[in-house]
Amino acid sequence: MTGLRIREMTPADCDRVAEIRVRGWQHAYRGLIPQSYLDGLSVAADAERRRASLTRADGGVVNLVAEDAGGEVVGWACHGPYRDGEVLSADGELYALYVHPDHVGRGAGRALLAESVTRCAAAGHGRLLLWVLKENVRARRFYERAGLRPDGAQEPFEVEGVAVPEVRYARPL
Repeated sequence: MTGLRIREMTPADCDRVAEIRVRGWQHAYRGLIPQSYLDGLSVAADAERRRASLTRADGGVVNLVAEDAGGEVVGWACHGPYRDGEVLSADGELYALYVHPDHVGRGAGRALLAESVTRCAAAGHGRLLLWVLKENVRARRFYERAGLRPDGAQEPFEVEGVAVPEVRYARPL
């Protein structure tokens, strides 16, 4: 995608980022998470959560957006210190990366991931870690092409009584 710009998210981006996140979940997790849950996701409620999390951010959490040449926000990523339960570690973690379904495959995800890797390395993190649904083959291939590999850690995750386990990916910085 030519003309792509990565920048820090602002409060004015919250509504669009919420739309990207909700539509991203509905697109990427179809068939992996119960459809009733996906259908119940609310852009408005998610936008309120985004605003609240931006307001209380402690500086360690970084929210990035990808804008296309026309200035439209087409993707969002969030990273910060790795959360090992309630404890923050010296590693970095990619908490989220979503691209609007209409823009998947055009480079926004790669650009957001590359910027998160760069910023995590600059912050002194030794590794970048992330969690991905075990059955999300498309996302797993995306991360593997970017040099991340499963490190053997798995975590149970449940949505509406359905097990959707996650696997952890890692790469040195």
